[in-house]
Parts: sequence; structure tokens; C-alpha cells
Amino acid sequence: MSQTLDVRDAAPRPVQERLFTGIQPSGASHLGNYLGAQVNYVALQDRYESIYGIVDYHALTTVHDAATLRTLTHEMVLDMLAVGLDPARCAIVRQSDLPEHAELCWIFDTVVPVSWLQRNPTYKASLAEGKENSAGLLNYPVLQAADIVIYKASVVPVGKDQDAHLELSREIVRAFNRRYGEIFPEPRAVYTDAPIVLGIDGARKMGKSAGNTIPIFAEPDEIRRLVMSMVTDPLRIKRTDPGRPEVCNVCQLHRYVGGDYLQIQDGERTARTGCVETKELLAERIIEFFAPMRAERARLAADPAVVEDTLAAGAGKVRPILAATVAEVHDAVGIGPRRER
Repeated sequence: MSQTLDVRDAAPRPVQERLFTGIQPSGASHLGNYLGAQVNYVALQDRYESIYGIVDYHALTTVHDAATLRTLTHEMVLDMLAVGLDPARCAIVRQSDLPEHAELCWIFDTVVPVSWLQRNPTYKASLAEGKENSAGLLNYPVLQAADIVIYKASVVPVGKDQDAHLELSREIVRAFNRRYGEIFPEPRAVYTDAPIVLGIDGARKMGKSAGNTIPIFAEPDEIRRLVMSMVTDPLRIKRTDPGRPEVCNVCQLHRYVGGDYLQIQDGERTARTGCVETKELLAERIIEFFAPMRAERARLAADPAVVEDTLAAGAGKVRPILAATVAEVHDAVGIGPRRER
């Protein structure tokens, strides 16, 4: 059974535990990313010794153009800084700058049965869609486990819908430790209060692969266009029909971007307001909510050195951790000469 924490109970400790999470640079940050993950990353950076990885190796399973991947990685660092991650209070690193991740992935590969990887939900879903899967997609959970425990991180912030992925990381750690000794801690989930944010189609979780997102740093007119295209209550056909705010995605999103949700709810139930009005108000609230972050992102983007300086500082913080872990693993598995203790 997974060990879990609730982010609300994660009080600061005299000796901070280490936290790692990976952020895949596969597209622009959207409302689901922010509400589901980024707001919690900001809260957690002071509660743990926090490391946030821009996992560009993982992105290679879906992004196959070099210039595009570099741009997406650069943009994701700007996004993380704009929403509130502070390089003075955490480490922001680029996975490909740190080859120790890939080395540990290969060592873990030697203890992981293929059958474990074949039950990975992402791999199974891709198979069900008839896609031709790469070995990288099959092996994705092994690299994910290596990303976490190369830092000996003991906590990982996840949504409850992602728990199966972390449990596989824990199984991989157990398999390695059984063979070579207690080298790595089993990472446990820090569950957050993050909502499941539906996309503009109102049917599926907001996600880049589904093409149903509202990018938080898009231009205001683009945000308005996307919000006005959102699906609302499918049973509310006419403006005079009472609505069901509990099933209307537009109404639900009002909870998170300011304003009086009870008024929104009442307006929909009584047909005092229509879907168009509710969408227009949501668009303006989203624009207003993210305006300070959008301005901060523009300020940061004007400095051509800020991204690489941030990543260099992060790499400098974590390299001693990586070196110690790799040396311990080499000793355990028999790679190179044995160190003198």
C-alpha cells in the first residue's frame, strides 16, 4: 500500500526531507497544470528541500524536433519562474544536463521485469489507441524512478489519479534494494488538494495531448476565444432553461479564479444568467488572475540569460548529491574500483 502525506499536514521540519518532481516540456502551461500542480509546487518549495526537474529526456517520447524541444524547455523554465518558483529557495534543473539520471535508469533496467512496464497505464492507453510505441515510452517509468531517487528524494507531489505511476517507482526501488542493499528510500506521495480540471470540451481532463487546454500565458484575446468555445451544461438548451452548475465546467472553474461562486451557482440554477455571460465573466477573471504572472514572465523573458543562469544554479546545487549517489551505486553493483571508506 502507498504511503501518503497530505500537503496540508506537511509542516516544516528542522531537517527538511527532499522533494523531487518532474515537469515535462511538451507544451505551454495551461490552467490544468497551474491548478493541478504548479500552485502546489510553489507552496512546497519552502516545506522541503525541493528539486524541480524539466524532464526533456521524457519529452523525447512525444517531441521529435530539436528546435521545438529546446524552445519548449526554455519556455517551461520561464513558466515555472513566473508562477512563483524561486531559484534561491529551490533547485530548477534540466534533466539532460545531468547524465546521472540516464545512468541510474540503465542500472534500474537490469532489475525491472518487462511485465512491470507493460502494465504502465500510459503505455496501455497508447496500445489501446493503436499507436506504435517506442521503447522509450515502455521504459518511461524506469527513468521516472531514477529521476526521483537519484536525489534520494523521499517525497513526490502527485495528484491521486497519478498514484499508480509512483507505486511502480516504489516497486523498482524495492527490487533494487533487495538485490544490492538498502541504498534508496521508497518515495511517498504528497497528495495535494489539486482539482481534476476538465478541458474546454467538458469531457476529458485538460491536457496538451487532448488539445483542450486554456494556456495561462496566452494573449487575452486568445483566452477569451478559448473560454467562449467551452462546453457547458449539455441539458441547458435555451437561455431560459435552469442550469446545473455542478456539472457545468465553466461554472466550476469560477471556484478557482476569484469572485463569488455562490452567485454564479445561483445565477445558473435560476436562469438569471446565461452561459454566454458566465463564459465572458470567466474569461475576464482568468485574464485578471494571471495578469501579474504574465507581466513577471514578460520581464523575465526580456533577459536572455535568465533561463540558463537558473538552470546552471540548479545544477550546481544538485551535483554533489548526484555524485554521492552514483558513487554509492557503483560500489553496490560493482562498477569501477571499490572506494576506500
